[in-house]
Amino acid sequence: MSDLVHAAISENAERRIVWAIAVIGLAASLMLLAGCSGGGVDSDGIAAAHDRAGSAEREWRTYLGDLSSSQTSPLAEINRSNVASLRVAWTYHSGAPEGVGLQMQVNPLVIDGVLYGSSPNLTLFALDASTGKELWRFDPGTGSWAASASRGLAYWNGGSERRLFFGARSFLYAIEADTGRVATDFGEDGRIDLREGLGRDLAADVMGVTVTTPATIFENLILIGGRVNEMEGAAPGHVRAFDAQTGALVWTFRTIPSPGEDGYETWPTDAWQTAGGANAWAGITVDAERGLAFVPTGSATPDFYGADRLGDNLYANSLVALDARTGERVWHRQLVRHDLWDRDLPSPPNLIELERDGEFVPAVAQVTKTGDTFVFHRETGESLFPLREEPVAPSEIDGEVAAPSQPIPVLPRPFVRQTFDESLVSDRSPEIAAAIRGRVKEMKHGALYIPPSVEGTVMVPGTDGGAEWGGAAWDASTQTLFVNANQVASILQVVEIAGEGELLDTAYLGLCASCHGLDLKGDGATIPSLLGVKDRMGFFEFHRILRDGRGRMPAVGAILPWYQRYPVASMLYDLEEGDAPIHWAEREGESHFANAGYQNLRDVDGLPGTKPPWGTLTAIDLQTGEHRWQIPLGDYPEVLEAGESGLGAENYGGPVVTAGGLLFIAATPDRKIRAFDKETGALLWEDELPFAGHATPSVYEAAGRQYVVVAAGGGKFGQESGDAYVAYAIPKSRDAGN
Repeated sequence: MSDLVHAAISENAERRIVWAIAVIGLAASLMLLAGCSGGGVDSDGIAAAHDRAGSAEREWRTYLGDLSSSQTSPLAEINRSNVASLRVAWTYHSGAPEGVGLQMQVNPLVIDGVLYGSSPNLTLFALDASTGKELWRFDPGTGSWAASASRGLAYWNGGSERRLFFGARSFLYAIEADTGRVATDFGEDGRIDLREGLGRDLAADVMGVTVTTPATIFENLILIGGRVNEMEGAAPGHVRAFDAQTGALVWTFRTIPSPGEDGYETWPTDAWQTAGGANAWAGITVDAERGLAFVPTGSATPDFYGADRLGDNLYANSLVALDARTGERVWHRQLVRHDLWDRDLPSPPNLIELERDGEFVPAVAQVTKTGDTFVFHRETGESLFPLREEPVAPSEIDGEVAAPSQPIPVLPRPFVRQTFDESLVSDRSPEIAAAIRGRVKEMKHGALYIPPSVEGTVMVPGTDGGAEWGGAAWDASTQTLFVNANQVASILQVVEIAGEGELLDTAYLGLCASCHGLDLKGDGATIPSLLGVKDRMGFFEFHRILRDGRGRMPAVGAILPWYQRYPVASMLYDLEEGDAPIHWAEREGESHFANAGYQNLRDVDGLPGTKPPWGTLTAIDLQTGEHRWQIPLGDYPEVLEAGESGLGAENYGGPVVTAGGLLFIAATPDRKIRAFDKETGALLWEDELPFAGHATPSVYEAAGRQYVVVAAGGGKFGQESGDAYVAYAIPKSRDAGN
């Protein structure tokens, strides 16, 4: 494999990697070790940090700010009048990445003057929030894994005990907040294994249930879902509650219903024993006053082909309101029926209050990958804006039955483009436009919900949204929801394969096909053919490129161990015209359909194949459903190097809005963190981070001063991975030299 297009380490590439390793089976190389505490504890430093703490409401004690997932801070010391003077107050390096493509997606917590976060290697740490001084570290001993980035942790105050709940791979650890030591009375020696108790044998599934988004704490309960792989054999997406003191299981809500449970009839009869996914990977929002947990779920597995899971597939792709104390369903709304497009609900919903006819109505707002915003009454699930049914074209794939229609809000207006035609083809140059038109000419395209196809279906927005896991920020004072989004098209293509899956099938489809194509011939320009590669280089050079990467191609040495990497390299190296896997459907045995690799529509330079903007930031008035403003967000480095800007870029990590009239966001591949005027969208301040900050910032007060901190870990878009946490504040004399 030679140079991949520059999205090779995008969110989609991460899924390709997860898919390949899950199917290939790398259990031997991913053995998990028992957790172990790292260095000493600075007790005096912890006490000093506590003395400098702000009040609870002026800290950042919960993932995304509070149980409502508001992504809002009441602080106003940094405001429109002085934000231009914002400077770095401290920088902390959490530990150099020990693998390829590692990221830090962490939204750090700040509690009693102490900041808690994790490194790209999944090491937990505590810092003095006002100085960045390290106070303790905890290494769970699980090692790093590119498919299991951490987005944060959860905090529980049990009175005499204060605990952090930290996920590393499939384990949830209970850690003493003041010491960094394992709380050994929790679970088994301080941790619980989320793969257990699912009623499935997951021995062949390398991913199992992985903790990416942190748990949510309600009273003495830990509410948690998890990430699972997206192929056949995936774990089911149970939502569970565990006792925060003991780790004992309190309740389970099965998102793939068992016989006798509501929704069972929307699946094949044995799906509860075999189907996977429908998991709450994005996080859970809680209305503490009403005791309601709002759970957004993802698609059922496998993605893009559902002949073995015919039906609407409740409770996949649903917003489910549960009794947080018992796990009983109160109401649900399914936002995508029988998902064939990987339209997971990508972020925790925002709990909001809408002013209607002089009264405030309790509501919940869910942004989606399609660029829609659904708004429901919090207590009943009634939609607070009109909905319509969008017709869906029938699938042309044997055995597949698409749902006849999908629900779409009439308002609020979508915050991304939702259809594709040739007028949207990139016009960066006549040659680029002609090449893309030629590529999509025979593909299906047009409406929002066109099923995947053998020839390829152009989908707008793509598989990474629309909205992504960064979520939206809610400003109650202006009744405005702020959401950043991707505006990049994807290609959905399935391939018919005969016979049993082989190592080359799974590895090639998972890691290579999206760039080199099903015929292995590349694009004839920047992506060369793999056929006849032995005439161009020696085997060991070919293997080295496969192992270490080159240019835009990611290394797979950290993904495939040598005993699987060498066979894959050997098979690819020896392929000639007419060899497998070119003629996928002509082999002996029963045929089935599989995803032909996650693909974005890109031009010869690796940039999106549609017209900009390619990433946006939108302010949505939820009283009217109209947009207050929308602006392009960020730029690709290649665009900046060409002397252009303002085109927008794919972005990961969400916004935070403050009482100072500001909206802070990083998220973009140009390594910038920015502050916008929340009323107008005007850019008021920006700074360059040491690495791209694909994470949601936290805003807090410590030592009587307001800070904005972001995890800058890079690791996407083929960029270098990093380990920096950067905190900003209005300068004071003691900051000199920082």
